[in-house]
Amino acid sequence: MPEGLAVALALIREGHPPLRSFGYAILTGLVEPIGGLLGVSVVTIAHALLPWGLAFAGGAMLFVISSEIIPETHRHGHPLEATFGVISGFIVMTFLITYSAENDQIVINCGRHQASQINQP
Repeated sequence: MPEGLAVALALIREGHPPLRSFGYAILTGLVEPIGGLLGVSVVTIAHALLPWGLAFAGGAMLFVISSEIIPETHRHGHPLEATFGVISGFIVMTFLITYSAENDQIVINCGRHQASQINQP
């Protein structure tokens, strides 16, 4: 369900006029392109910090998995399956990332210049 429709229906249900509800729904949708443009400009400016930010996000995801999800599976009596699931998932993702980095086309975006390189065996 689109976000604007959810906003409009909730406002109509609360007794607001349909035209005003539609206007508020449009206003909530206009924020998203503005935020997207802001995000693009920040990434363009802070291009060197992007790998560090992505590494931090990946570390945060690993922390959540190790502190929340894995102990939950161990509490329900499946510690061996949970451990093998994590290890096998890590191995599969490592192979997929390594395979795609070695065999696919690598595109390096450097601001205005874009260089393309194909790794061949």
